[in-house]
Amino acid sequence: MDVCSPLKPDSKLKHRPLSSLRVVRGILCLVVFLSTAFTFLVCFAPITALLLRPLSIHISRTATSLFFGIWLALWPFLFEKINGTKVVFSGDTVPPKERTLLIANHKTEVDWMYLWDLALRKGSLGHIRYVLKSSLMKLPVFGWGFHILEFIPLKRKWEADEPVMRKMLSSFADPADPLWLAIFPEGTDYNEEKCKKSQIFAAENGLPVLSHVLLPRTKGFCACLEALRSSLDAVYDLTIAYKNQCPSFLDNAFGVDPSEVHIHVRRIPIEEIPASNTDAASWLTEAFRLKDNLLSDFDDQGHFPNEGGEEELSTFKCLVNFILVIVLTIMLIYLAIFSSVWFKVYIGLSCAYLATATYFDFQPMPILDFVQATCVCNRARIE
Repeated sequence: MDVCSPLKPDSKLKHRPLSSLRVVRGILCLVVFLSTAFTFLVCFAPITALLLRPLSIHISRTATSLFFGIWLALWPFLFEKINGTKVVFSGDTVPPKERTLLIANHKTEVDWMYLWDLALRKGSLGHIRYVLKSSLMKLPVFGWGFHILEFIPLKRKWEADEPVMRKMLSSFADPADPLWLAIFPEGTDYNEEKCKKSQIFAAENGLPVLSHVLLPRTKGFCACLEALRSSLDAVYDLTIAYKNQCPSFLDNAFGVDPSEVHIHVRRIPIEEIPASNTDAASWLTEAFRLKDNLLSDFDDQGHFPNEGGEEELSTFKCLVNFILVIVLTIMLIYLAIFSSVWFKVYIGLSCAYLATATYFDFQPMPILDFVQATCVCNRARIE
């Protein structure tokens, strides 16, 4: 049986030293991101969730994409322009604005954030959704954002997760709504101990023994295909690797790592994914075997094949977006402090709504759907 590839030791020097200037800059970045996120959420979320969603889910999601897409674009700006991280794409060049299911390996806690770099280039940043562990919904401010952006929270117990996931997936089935749904089939981030357990399980069950990724869990992937297949254009198989060492969230905030992020893209038309759950599960396992080979070659060669599939982000557009977010935030904070008491009441009620809706995982139902459901219930009682 293959042995796990040793993880980079924590004592390894960062790509850039953590200087006093980087500490100050990192704290400033965190303050800016938290303050802008909080301001956008408390000011715009009630408009998209309470005012527009009861009228039309499609209109609500379009507004959510507009308001919060410009905030999400701050992250690629931080990664690529402020930190100077080189994001290298390879493999297939995908067309813009497809409805797609994304699968990716999970090397570290921030893999999911680098998917924003690809989504921004494809005009889909405000439409990306993630399947994530439910504990992340408890994060201050960001948990509210995950709820408004309709991320799918899971407890990683299929009996409890299946009804939640299928309910959320059914709401994504409208082909008129743009969608990038991202899942990490390994179910957790990679480390040496988890790799060994995965290898033992694979050997005992006649499955591929993998060294650079964990054996994927297939039920969530199959549920996504079952619910969304008719409305999807493709599956994007993304393989993520890092130069130097895997970064943490604070490494990103303070700009000390990573030096390079490499993302290999494989676009598979939805027609080529097997229809049955059994065959789809086997397809996913084979996809992760290919990922394992790609990552092994990356360790040897320092790059993925067929590099250079995407253009650089425009510094000018990133700066304009950054200025827009800052100006809007300052204006809204000014209104919150100096305008009438009713705006302060609005902010207070907005915070109460966001906390309650996130805790109870509540999304308003469109009025038309509610009326139809009520009529069905009444008919059932009469009969």
